[in-house]
Amino acid sequence: MKLGILKAGSPPRSLDRFGDYPAMFRRLLGEDAYDWRIFDVEQGQFPGAADACPAYIVTGSACGAYDPLPWIADLKRFLAAAGGKAALVGICFGHQVMAEAFGGKVEKSAKGWGIGAHAYEVLRPQPWLDGAGTITLPASHQDQVVEPPPGAEVVAGSSFTPFGVLAYAGRRAISIQLHPEFEPDYAAALAELRRGAGVTDEEADRAVASLRGPLDSEKAAGWIARFLSVDAQG
Repeated sequence: MKLGILKAGSPPRSLDRFGDYPAMFRRLLGEDAYDWRIFDVEQGQFPGAADACPAYIVTGSACGAYDPLPWIADLKRFLAAAGGKAALVGICFGHQVMAEAFGGKVEKSAKGWGIGAHAYEVLRPQPWLDGAGTITLPASHQDQVVEPPPGAEVVAGSSFTPFGVLAYAGRRAISIQLHPEFEPDYAAALAELRRGAGVTDEEADRAVASLRGPLDSEKAAGWIARFLSVDAQG
């Protein structure tokens, strides 16, 4: 199956040894699992049609979903057009821009940075879940969805991120604020970059320590793969 990656950003240059976002998703889901197609939407490269691929993943970005940039406006229009025609998976910025494209609202949170390993409680079972009650993955965000779009179902969240996982049955879309594609070393390096830049030493130390514990990246990969296998081909 063709799986398009809508590349909305890149890791910090000092961390390019970890690879770019498409490479992270290929490692997460399997290099040979899909016919990967990369679209650098940050540079204005979009699929020729909403259904050019049966499914898309929207990556993270250093930008905000509310930033008045032409490519973000174009991405919102593309997602609005693709909803219902292709399966959509949004991650971090992808989660946020999808919410805005469908009528929700994103803001820079007064709670500050979410870094390190965060755990979400599953609130509403979905066909693509595995029956788990929680999921723990790396976080790296300041912005949050503060108003889910009409018709969005809140699948999972936490006190820090109440709208952490959303599902849009009518639009064939799911999204998550956390980063299943981030390996622990990369997430820890990101936390270190935030040290002294909006994050205290204590917060950075706590975040790095939390990433030494077990993470549910494999579980999240299974969620995404099951969603795509059922929805993108259904």
